[in-house]
Amino acid sequence: MDYRTALDHLSTLINHEARPRAGRVAGLSLDSMRRLTEAMGDPQRCYRVIHVTGTNGKGSTVRVAARLLQEMGLRVGAYTSPHLVSPTERLSVDSEPIDEESFGAAIGDVARFVEHLRMRATWFETVTAAALQHFADVAVDVAVVEVGMLGRFDATNIVEAEVAAITNVARDHTDGVGDWRRAIAQEKAGIIKPGATVVCGETDPAMREIFRAEPHGAMLERGRDFAAERRRLTGHRWRADLRTPYGCHEDVLMSLHGRHQLDNASLAVAAVEAFFEARLPDDVVEAALAGVRVPGRFEIVGAAGAAAGGRRSGPLVVLDGAHNPAGACAAAATLKEDFGPVGERFLVVGMQSGRDVAGVLEGLEAAEADRVLCCTAPTARGVPAAEIAAAAESMGAPAEAIDDVGAALARALRLAESVLEAAAPDSANPPAVIVTGSFTVIGAAKVALESRACGESVGGVRR
Repeated sequence: MDYRTALDHLSTLINHEARPRAGRVAGLSLDSMRRLTEAMGDPQRCYRVIHVTGTNGKGSTVRVAARLLQEMGLRVGAYTSPHLVSPTERLSVDSEPIDEESFGAAIGDVARFVEHLRMRATWFETVTAAALQHFADVAVDVAVVEVGMLGRFDATNIVEAEVAAITNVARDHTDGVGDWRRAIAQEKAGIIKPGATVVCGETDPAMREIFRAEPHGAMLERGRDFAAERRRLTGHRWRADLRTPYGCHEDVLMSLHGRHQLDNASLAVAAVEAFFEARLPDDVVEAALAGVRVPGRFEIVGAAGAAAGGRRSGPLVVLDGAHNPAGACAAAATLKEDFGPVGERFLVVGMQSGRDVAGVLEGLEAAEADRVLCCTAPTARGVPAAEIAAAAESMGAPAEAIDDVGAALARALRLAESVLEAAAPDSANPPAVIVTGSFTVIGAAKVALESRACGESVGGVRR
């Protein structure tokens, strides 16, 4: 298949990311995934694996771990989800996404096996199988694999990982009924294999017991065995001492924004050191953490700076996929701590059904924003912009409903630029535009910003 044909094929498959039923599907099983990969020759057995699960921070942890392994001289595959613009983003080798031609060929190979077996495979099963095969084809030494929406019954759980990393347990992909935290933890604990080392970032003792109950080899716990200590902010970047059972890496600079990213970094370092069963060299840790990038996680796409004459050249523009309350709180804290004080704050928010809209808006401190531009996430699950606006207004936030993501972003940028035009030349606090909520919104915003940079229209408005 070529790339376009592969996308067309994927569009015909059941996609639980677009129409999720996690937690409500009877008879969940890995049988079809095992049958498919067995026919393909079990490519996932051709390399070692670190498996990463949790509610928040999975993608960042995967990318940090992959960079650490890469700095150690290994050929490293990384599998993440979701993607922002193209599904090729999900598969990378040595930090480079798979090219479109190779992606199309990989999807085509899986499709032929599925047809030969006369079986059905979902969108995620197909892409996961393609990733596992691609990593074998290019002979990676190790793959760092992010769990999708599930855990025990996630398509990625056919891997036999020797290190299982758990970031945390928070509310996401759940209706919140009953003892939902325990239910989530039990599902995520299913990735732990007998003999594996568990690196647990969750700090709730009750949740830790659930992970400890799974047969495993060893368990490292945040606080007791590893931690980010002596945190301090230098400019807009965080530094910390990263302690693990193998030693301490002092005064390490983190390229990613947000105090919480130090927790992800400490987890990743502990996981990779558990993988090697040895302390990593300091220069490896420093290089990996200073160079790692995670698109859509408090990604700065427009930095406020001084232009000629002392006037600010533009607003601070941030893309952050804060799609649950915990992520929203982290985004709000990062803006305050890393970039505060900022001036006027304009939020562009779009979400998908099944999410806690009110909880996310509260976490973002929407009531304190100068304007909340509510858009509809461009998927079948997109919550109508008017519904998000009503939720924002109910908590006292000034809100507008603008269905199109590009148009909502253009409106926010106009408001921010108007503030700049009216500000004194020496104004120290620039306005900020925060695009957040669904990752599909982040992806659409990226496309709109690229068009804007080329002088094309954004939501009907030209630069």
